[in-house]
Amino acid sequence: MSGLTSIAPTLNFECDLWGKGHTRVAGVDEVGLGCLAGPLIAAAVLLPQDLVPIIGIRDSKKLSELQRNRLYGQIQQQSIAIGIGVASVAEIEEMNVLQASYRAMQRAIGRIQPLDHALIDGRKIKVDFGVPITTIIKGDIFSYSIACASIVAKVRRDRFMTRLASRYPGYGWECNRGYGTAQHLSGLRSLGITPWHRKTYAPVRIVIEQLDLFPQSVPIAIAPDCSNAQA
Repeated sequence: MSGLTSIAPTLNFECDLWGKGHTRVAGVDEVGLGCLAGPLIAAAVLLPQDLVPIIGIRDSKKLSELQRNRLYGQIQQQSIAIGIGVASVAEIEEMNVLQASYRAMQRAIGRIQPLDHALIDGRKIKVDFGVPITTIIKGDIFSYSIACASIVAKVRRDRFMTRLASRYPGYGWECNRGYGTAQHLSGLRSLGITPWHRKTYAPVRIVIEQLDLFPQSVPIAIAPDCSNAQA
């Protein structure tokens, strides 16, 4: 790998805040913005100042599932506290996915209070998180604590979608975790939508419109295929 993908996140942002007396600094990230189904999940990870960085910590999208699961356990052991926040499908549809992501992050931060500061992945945010924040573009690449949060959020959401797949077979959620892969889209066309689908998303909305226009019974016959699943 080359470029940004090969950069190991550092503690530079965290050390700067620690040096200013902000002892409780958390990294925050969310996962699931682009999914067609399932909730948004955010994680806030509070780390000790005397930590020894875990080898292999990276943006969760740059890691395999096996790597994420291994690192997830190490992050749990290293962290002072981990907060998980969820925004439901109903909230995503009601307030739009970006505002829902802020709601999930607010909930994650609220679960590990008190905090002195939060480092959040993304662009400038005009939202009250209850603590001072610093937003960092590509924060999951550059900030160690945000990278940890990205791994925690990804693992927690993947596990949830895998459990959900057993209740709603045929969409490949055990592999694609709700992203719009070919298998997921095929399942939408043949099986219709579930209560976990985001009806405001175009691929889902199109299926709803087609089913309204051409109602018919459909077979359930889709085999799992994880080859095109997104990390």
